[in-house]
Amino acid sequence: MPATRLMCALVVIDAVKQDLLPTFGRTAPDIVWDPTAALLKRVEAGETADGIFAIDYAIDELTAAGRLDPASRRPIVQAEFGLAAQPGAQFPRPQDAAELIALLLEVPSIAYSRAGASGIYFEKLIDRLGIGDRVRAKSLVIPAGLTGERVRSGDAVLAVQQMSELRAVEGIEMVGPLPDDCQQTTDFSAAVFADAADPQGAAAFIGLLTSPAAGRSFAGRGLKLRF
Repeated sequence: MPATRLMCALVVIDAVKQDLLPTFGRTAPDIVWDPTAALLKRVEAGETADGIFAIDYAIDELTAAGRLDPASRRPIVQAEFGLAAQPGAQFPRPQDAAELIALLLEVPSIAYSRAGASGIYFEKLIDRLGIGDRVRAKSLVIPAGLTGERVRSGDAVLAVQQMSELRAVEGIEMVGPLPDDCQQTTDFSAAVFADAADPQGAAAFIGLLTSPAAGRSFAGRGLKLRF
């Protein structure tokens, strides 16, 4: 039987790969890692999977369209956005919008993801702060993936993404979460596809995501538990 196929948002990639999959006790699933917006595009393009872990709005849309089994839905984590920098940069964590503006204007380069929830929000945030054009002019905008990797490679000085995704990249320095007056949290859930070829495997994976071990792993990466 083919391996269970899953679609997963990046926010738990480090916890799943490092801590959870080694304890799964089943054949390793085939996991597609992508931002939620990219996962939705995959589904719309006809790609199939057994289960999905994504931002709640996507779970809502897919459930309303009859694509997911509503009884299988489980809330998993809540994430917040943050910043990371090259080692030794020693940028202080901005405490309010004014300090964030100063930091974003000070750094020579910034990396964020176009398809990720963090990048979508960051675009709106810098416009709200009145610095959109100046920040975009020096930004490295990647289609998807871990923005911290671009800081580690030296392509950018500062990375913007979900805190847990920044922590998934070794060799960079955490600056901290966005200040409270600029912060936005994101809720993630998981569910089984209504036409899943392996609904039991998908349910088992969701069970792994809501296990005590997952709770410890997620909390250790700055994610707030919803189960």
